[in-house]
Amino acid sequence: MKSIKRCQRVISLFIVAFILGMIVLVVKIQREASFYMINSDKLCLGMVYDKNGDVLFDGTGENEYPDGHFIDIGNLIGDDKGQMDNTLVAKNLKRLNNYSFTAGLKESGGKAAIYTTLDHTANRAVYDAFAGNDGCAVAYNYKTGEILVCTSLPSLDVTKGYDDIENFRSGTLISKNMYKTVPGSTQKVSTVIAALEIMGPNKLFSKRFNCTGSYHNKGGNDIDCHQSYGHGEQDIQQAVENSCNPFFAQLVEDDDFPLNKIKNVFNDMGYAINADEDDNYFDIDGIKCEKASTTLNDPYEFKTQWGCIGQGDTMVSPIQLMMWESAIANENGKMTMPYLIDHVTDVNGKEKDKAKTQTSDRIFTSDTASTVKEILLTNGQNHYAYSIPGYNIGVKSGTAQVFEGAQENSLLVGFVDDPSLPVAFCVVIENKNNTWITTDSIVKVMLDSLSRSNN
Repeated sequence: MKSIKRCQRVISLFIVAFILGMIVLVVKIQREASFYMINSDKLCLGMVYDKNGDVLFDGTGENEYPDGHFIDIGNLIGDDKGQMDNTLVAKNLKRLNNYSFTAGLKESGGKAAIYTTLDHTANRAVYDAFAGNDGCAVAYNYKTGEILVCTSLPSLDVTKGYDDIENFRSGTLISKNMYKTVPGSTQKVSTVIAALEIMGPNKLFSKRFNCTGSYHNKGGNDIDCHQSYGHGEQDIQQAVENSCNPFFAQLVEDDDFPLNKIKNVFNDMGYAINADEDDNYFDIDGIKCEKASTTLNDPYEFKTQWGCIGQGDTMVSPIQLMMWESAIANENGKMTMPYLIDHVTDVNGKEKDKAKTQTSDRIFTSDTASTVKEILLTNGQNHYAYSIPGYNIGVKSGTAQVFEGAQENSLLVGFVDDPSLPVAFCVVIENKNNTWITTDSIVKVMLDSLSRSNN
């Protein structure tokens, strides 16, 4: 009897172990099945839509679209062909997979989809406004974080394939908004933020520096102004509006503006200082975005001063320049974190992963944010009311020398101070001297299109 009971216990343990093993196996298959389907020749993807239901990617490949329908967002949305790996589709294949362990493969009836925050009409309007010139433009709702515009030229219509890939223009397969570029004088916004954090508004506005067209700094180098005959004596508001390099060089040398404190503010804003950060990316729905970086060694050094002005080793992505504008526009010193995916639906059409508005930690004080906001709004009123009429905007322009000075890019960053159109933006035009297109003309097209969409 004892041996029989012992055998029963052993058999029972084997049965329990078998059942547990089957449960583990089923769970494992259910969790990993979609992975294997994604990497098989049976892959069937769902759709990507804009905020109004316009198709941005058709995973079935069965429908026909007008020629160039996807070209304004081609290198942002991407596809599953493997030629572009830092795109919305490439980073979210699992969400688009029209397969589940319980439902199986749904080649025609699957409802897996990504619903984005993008406004396709506005993206196309902005793309057309570039008139074939290279560059990029990004804009988002600085209250919610919804990315509305994110176009980059040159681009491609993914339905045309890659047969001619060897002849694609440089930059065709990336969204430049996510990659670092020389910020030019848009960097002066960061330097003003640092000065306000360190000195406070009263002391900063009391500073007066003279510009004669060039400043021979304490390191023995010349910092030239874009206006060869100079701006004369000016304060911080005038220096921002005039984008005066000699003023900012003298500001960096000022004893009330110690370099170690500048580094601290820049670190809080997200700069990698002197290559001291291993993780140089942040991500937006899986898409990698490069973080800002600069070199700050000596306040009397040419490279350090030039870095605070927007040249030297300073590099910032357009999307990060835009994000800083949100911390200013909202007057809270916190960035509104951008997102592209509003929500997704699974293979059965069930909605999930609904986006939520998120903010960063405080990167500078609300007092600083309010003061910078007034500086930029004044600049907008004094210099952009004619070219971008109808909008109360705060802006800062920049000219960036690239390829060792052989080319100049034009940048414009800013925000609309309007609760009905809370938009922050950054626009970059490459090789600006070879085109009649201007950054403010593109911003005007962008805001007009987004305003119509809101109405």
